Amino acid sequence: MVRHAMNSNEQSLSRLAIPSEKKNRRRAGPFVLLVIVSLALAVAAAAFFTTQQNDRKPVPSSFTVSATTSKPVAAGDAVLTVSGYVVPRERIEISPKFIGTVKWIGVKKGDRVNQGDIIVRLEDDEYRARVLEAQGRLALAEANLTNAELNLQRQIVLDQNRVESRRALDEARRARDVALAEITVAKGQLALAQTYLDWCTIRAPISGTILEKLVDPNELVTPQSFGGTRGPSTAFVAMADLNDLQVEIDLNEADLSKIHLKQRCRVTPEAYSDKKYNGYVAEIAPEANRSKGTLQVKVQVENPDSYLTPELTAKVELLKDTP
Repeated sequence: MVRHAMNSNEQSLSRLAIPSEKKNRRRAGPFVLLVIVSLALAVAAAAFFTTQQNDRKPVPSSFTVSATTSKPVAAGDAVLTVSGYVVPRERIEISPKFIGTVKWIGVKKGDRVNQGDIIVRLEDDEYRARVLEAQGRLALAEANLTNAELNLQRQIVLDQNRVESRRALDEARRARDVALAEITVAKGQLALAQTYLDWCTIRAPISGTILEKLVDPNELVTPQSFGGTRGPSTAFVAMADLNDLQVEIDLNEADLSKIHLKQRCRVTPEAYSDKKYNGYVAEIAPEANRSKGTLQVKVQVENPDSYLTPELTAKVELLKDTP
């Protein structure tokens, strides 16, 4: 029985043993995988090398590329096109010369005025009274002068007759000179009072259009600002001559070599692209804007009309000079 059991165990162990063919097969598996990977890498490398060689070969072309030369700019053609803003050549804000109160204002925004037209009146009661006072002082000074002249004539006669001393004659002459000086002072005071009274009537310094109305009747005005946003106004109106317009542009420093003073230009407002205006470079700023790298240039517009509105944009074409 013992022998039979041992035989049975041997048979069981023999069934569990791995055949030698399978052992060899397992040992050969990694080697075969390595060979396959190596072959794949070699094929990929060969394909990449072939592709690189083909890329280096010149590709035949059915057409030829010829060098192009830019067409020279003819006289009258644009050498540079930039955009800017339409501005009046002179914008004037009319301010008071002393603190006062607006009594009447006779213009509004958009009104056309002529030079010398009255546009604002200030309260002038105080200055009329000062004029009357100055006129009275002048009259008194003139009366004193008349009296001093008569007294001097008397002293001259008395001195000739040896009735009065020479000292009395000198005093008469001095009184006459003082009276003359008082006349000059009184005339100056009258002129000053009249000047302030005249300043109460504000007239248009030029012919033009009212751009802004800055005050209303009964409002206090002052020639200088005292800070803050709720102080009295420092101007009555802003006005400009809209027949004298410019286009203000900021020119890049790389384009400065393309412009010069009196260079002819063509101006087109962005709002009316069919309108064209002739112009010329009227001003080139003597100093650039460092932060923006630009230089301000002003182009004077010739014969502007109502289609050119201040503060709207316009295109400026700077033209090549005619020979």
